[in-house]
Amino acid sequence: MINTMTSYQLIAKDLPRSLARVSKEPLVQRDSDYYLKNIGKVKSIDDFMKNDRLYKYAMKAYGLEDMAYAKAFVRKVLTEGIEDPESFANKLTDTRYKEFATAFNFAKLGDKTTSQATVLQPLVDKYVRQTLEVETGQQNEGVRLALYFARKAPTITSPYQILGDKALLQVFQTTFNLPTQTSNLDIDRQAKLVEEKLDLDDLKDPAKLNKLLTRFTAMYEMKNPTTTTSIPSLLGGASTIGISASILATLQSFKLGGR
Repeated sequence: MINTMTSYQLIAKDLPRSLARVSKEPLVQRDSDYYLKNIGKVKSIDDFMKNDRLYKYAMKAYGLEDMAYAKAFVRKVLTEGIEDPESFANKLTDTRYKEFATAFNFAKLGDKTTSQATVLQPLVDKYVRQTLEVETGQQNEGVRLALYFARKAPTITSPYQILGDKALLQVFQTTFNLPTQTSNLDIDRQAKLVEEKLDLDDLKDPAKLNKLLTRFTAMYEMKNPTTTTSIPSLLGGASTIGISASILATLQSFKLGGR
């Protein structure tokens, strides 16, 4: 089996090709065609939520597929919208709901909501990217996490965004070999820790982001081995460990602190 680092690099190196391949999968293509042909017929929140096929497609596009069953919750998100700072979506820690309510802003746009460009091809593109990440995760969760972090990285402007997103936090903690118990620290102390380890401006630099994710995938592989190599044991004989020589070399090339 290909290790985490190599799998991620193969996809990331030619991401448009990977996305094009996924978009042409029969089920993805069929669901995308249905969505584009029918979303314009939706004129209200009721219309939207009654059409399970459209609703679940849109939810998956925003990474909310697992919450599609919670229709009362999602209805509250959409009904209150985003204009009021105290609205339900604005108060939720998970910013995906605000993004969803921003795209499907029935509260403000009413029956014109589904004629907005953001809920047409751009949403289909989001769906395809989500599908790629989900399919990749079925083979290797580390690669899925790396792809997700790469997608979100340009929008991260605060350490609290990392702390409030379980997937982003897992990437951060794994990259810098931090125990999960650090999540029990005071939230401001955690934020300071993120700033000490990571320059958020670097996340907007493709080369620096790639270096960070190379380190993450190497560390993830070390903790969740997909390949093995035999090395001499300190106690004599051969000992098999779950990390390849190439990954060991990569880890050794990084300076402490990840900078």
